[in-house]
Amino acid sequence: MVDDWDVESDGMLALPSGRVIRGRGLRSPLPEGRRPTFGLYLLGREPAPMEWERRWIRWPDFRLPSDREAAAEAFHEAWRRSETERVEVACHGGRGRTGTALACIAVIDGVPPGEAVAYVREHYRPGAVETPWQARYVRRFRPVSTRP
Repeated sequence: MVDDWDVESDGMLALPSGRVIRGRGLRSPLPEGRRPTFGLYLLGREPAPMEWERRWIRWPDFRLPSDREAAAEAFHEAWRRSETERVEVACHGGRGRTGTALACIAVIDGVPPGEAVAYVREHYRPGAVETPWQARYVRRFRPVSTRP
């Protein structure tokens, strides 16, 4: 497990397995401290280059991912990489799309789909997963596999 993220910092989501992923909004300044080694960015258009490896999923604000299969693959990649790398998931505000992705990643980690939104709201940010269709997307999300 990665032990060099400050787990107590704002935006950190500790998963039941002990993996930690940072969620954030890109409209806010980059937090102090260690930089991610991998980022998953959920935006309507491709973000500017980063200093670290990244993956972009086209995901318009307040909606669902344009390519749900690619999104599921990206969630699995973020989950796998979070075992040994500093991973962040981000959208513009850090709540709706980021919360939805984090909830799907929590499902991959073993949180039941019907409990994942509440888990993310409790352990990441109240108000995460902003729309009813985002919550429904999480409830219907099924991981391809939960363990390598």
